[in-house]
Amino acid sequence: MTASDDRPEGDRVGPQAATSPEHDELDDDLLDDDWPDLPADAQVRVPEVTLANMDFGDHRSGFVTIVGRPNVGKSTLLNAICGSKVAITSDKPQTTRHQIRGVLTRRDAQLVFVDTPGIHKPRTALGERLNATAAAGLSDIDAVILVVDATAPIGPGDRFVAGKLPRSAIVVVNKCDAAKQDQILSQLSEASGFEFSAYFPVSAQTGEGVDALVEHVVALMPPGPKYYPDEQIRDMTEPQYVAELVREQLLRITRDELPHSIATRVTEWEWPRVRVEILVERDSQKGIVIGHKGSVLKAVGTAVRAQLPEGVFLELQVNVDKDWQRRPDAVDRLLGLVDDDL
Repeated sequence: MTASDDRPEGDRVGPQAATSPEHDELDDDLLDDDWPDLPADAQVRVPEVTLANMDFGDHRSGFVTIVGRPNVGKSTLLNAICGSKVAITSDKPQTTRHQIRGVLTRRDAQLVFVDTPGIHKPRTALGERLNATAAAGLSDIDAVILVVDATAPIGPGDRFVAGKLPRSAIVVVNKCDAAKQDQILSQLSEASGFEFSAYFPVSAQTGEGVDALVEHVVALMPPGPKYYPDEQIRDMTEPQYVAELVREQLLRITRDELPHSIATRVTEWEWPRVRVEILVERDSQKGIVIGHKGSVLKAVGTAVRAQLPEGVFLELQVNVDKDWQRRPDAVDRLLGLVDDDL
């Protein structure tokens, strides 16, 4: 893969012009007679520096996309692989609404895992956007992991996703902690029909099988650099992460009442003061989010603050944006997670 597109801006490799104060002016000793005559169309060629011709020793790195239908545990798997909370999780389908990158850094390798929304039959502008985001995660990557649920039969949705993937894809049969041994074996046998390169029974919830999966993926990666600092575990700004934490707690508390009608975004970030706007589609939903005498908002705020540095002042504000998930302009705006003016 090339060193462009998905790499962090500061880590892109290529010819660059060196400038410094001492080079701003010509040396007085350099006269016109010192320069050879060159054709008018002469060009100075600088050898291109690419990842392909650099020596990284034994260090491997690459990008790995995690795909699957909704609610198969992709975000839980990402968190288990990275050993820390990278993506929010919920038992509601389509919790992930955009690409989330989790970074696993080891002495010998750095893997960047891209968690994508579950691929499904869209019924709204939001659904179409989620599918497009998931499809975009399949471009310019080094490996693909297809996640299927050990507790549910492999169906048309799984086969549809599998049909979009290269034969080098890896199948993870997840949620093995909740499945019986014969279920796991049946799923592995059924998934073998995809004719992909490798199959792993895994429990992202308990961590069983995750280490073996990671070792396999590391071995697939080409020699390469570190794209992120050692301490970075997610490619997401702090305001974006806080907005997602608020949505996660709302999904947990409101349960089945309005999972897809909620959007969150940060509208004020003057640390330690943070304001998060919670958007719903109808006035009746506003009361559900606020709760009796503010009980839901209070519970959400308490749970989110427990995951943030001490001393943060978190303000939650609920507004109505009618039918936002059916309007493409609203979807594009709200999935930014942060107010454009910040």
